[in-house]
Amino acid sequence: MTAQPILRVKNLTTSIQIGSKNHPVVENVSFDLYAGKTLALVGESGCGKTMTALSVLRILPQPPVLHPQGRILYKEQNLLDFSEKQMRDIRGAKIAMIFQNPSSSLNPVYTIGYQLLEVAELHLNLFGEEAINRAITALTEVGIPNPQERLNDYPHQLSGGMKQRVMIAMALMCEPDILIADEPTTALDVTIQAQILKLISTLQEKRGMALLLITHDMGIVAEMADDVIVMYASQSIEKGNVHQIFDQMSHPYTIGLFQSRPTPETPKGKLKAIKGSVPPVTHYPKGCRFHPRCPFVMPKCHHGEVPDFVIEDTPHHTAKCWLYDGTEESAERLRSK
Repeated sequence: MTAQPILRVKNLTTSIQIGSKNHPVVENVSFDLYAGKTLALVGESGCGKTMTALSVLRILPQPPVLHPQGRILYKEQNLLDFSEKQMRDIRGAKIAMIFQNPSSSLNPVYTIGYQLLEVAELHLNLFGEEAINRAITALTEVGIPNPQERLNDYPHQLSGGMKQRVMIAMALMCEPDILIADEPTTALDVTIQAQILKLISTLQEKRGMALLLITHDMGIVAEMADDVIVMYASQSIEKGNVHQIFDQMSHPYTIGLFQSRPTPETPKGKLKAIKGSVPPVTHYPKGCRFHPRCPFVMPKCHHGEVPDFVIEDTPHHTAKCWLYDGTEESAERLRSK
């Protein structure tokens, strides 16, 4: 019997109003999250990865952001139909998020203990000694030494790695079903990055959480992800399991992402970059949004909506690219890849 997803996102579209026009920052994105599994959203900055996560939690400012469209089914209930009060009960308790900069996520004027106790009181209905014990347990779980003493510390007294551990403790205090980790190691040095990723993996395995991991680091994807969605200009342009994406990368943008990674064999100063940059949300090109930067561009790429094509008869591996429409023109281009 196939496991049911704990979160099912269908055709999620979130737009921002600029002047009299609406511009999509997330467009028709769909995915399923399963308990104990990790889905990675990858792509350059500005592709819509974080906006997708914030749309799921509904913590984008309205206005200028318009109410998301589509469906976000958590245990078969559409979160887009929930009131703000209902969403406050979901955020932190059932779906938690770790942000990429712990220094800006923790309130500098309150102690670590105060901020942890606030979570215990709000979501767990624990007070006094019970709340303090729960906070100490949470800090212990994430490997913070002398947790009772740390309750009295302010954020500025902790290192970047320790602050990120506090954020993880805060996110996991209520034992959520889903954890969203947005670039959780960006501000940390390499040694601490490895420790934080190992911590997240261990806690995920222990609790059976679903993990939505947002990153542009393909090394982290290879190490942690079960499934991958590659995003570009607000759209999901390739999706599959981690082996399909790494072994059969199909969309020219995905290929470019992999080729731009440094390897031990890369000559100094010779990284192969993708030409150009992600277009601004107000000026997406017509047709395929990657065509101005694509080395395999064809006339048909300049107009019309690009469908998702199945790659090599594998239904769970798709790419939004005309190269896979089965025509002779596309086949000729594919041979030149």
